[in-house]
Amino acid sequence: MQKTKSVRILSVILCVVLIAAMALFASGCTDKNNQETPDGTTTSAQTVQEIGKGEKAFEFSVTDGDGNEARFRVHTDKAIVGDALQELGLISGDEGPYGLYVKTVNGKTYDYDTDKMYWAFYVNGEYASSSVDTTEIAENAVYSFRAEK
Repeated sequence: MQKTKSVRILSVILCVVLIAAMALFASGCTDKNNQETPDGTTTSAQTVQEIGKGEKAFEFSVTDGDGNEARFRVHTDKAIVGDALQELGLISGDEGPYGLYVKTVNGKTYDYDTDKMYWAFYVNGEYASSSVDTTEIAENAVYSFRAEK
């Protein structure tokens, strides 16, 4: 009887240990790179890709229509954000009466006339008041393009 009681206690302890191990493993499998943004949405944190060469550097992010984000640290000797991004092949578009109409960013093309989506330019999280081809690079500024309808 004593032996049966010891086996039961040992079985219960073993079950508790296995359940605890499974709980720890399951919590380790969750995506700890997700971060909450100021607007309450969750995005996946990504590594920042270093590109270009030069004395100036700025942060640049791209969010496409599917919500995929790419982040860059751009190094350049250019004075204008658009010039730096064009030189590195990150943006392209057509010249229009209001400056560069950006149609392609980081290899993804949107044209409002065909897909009803466009690339919106942001500076420090605010919709930019100037076009990318007239915006001077400012220290500690973060520039981004987001696909919008």
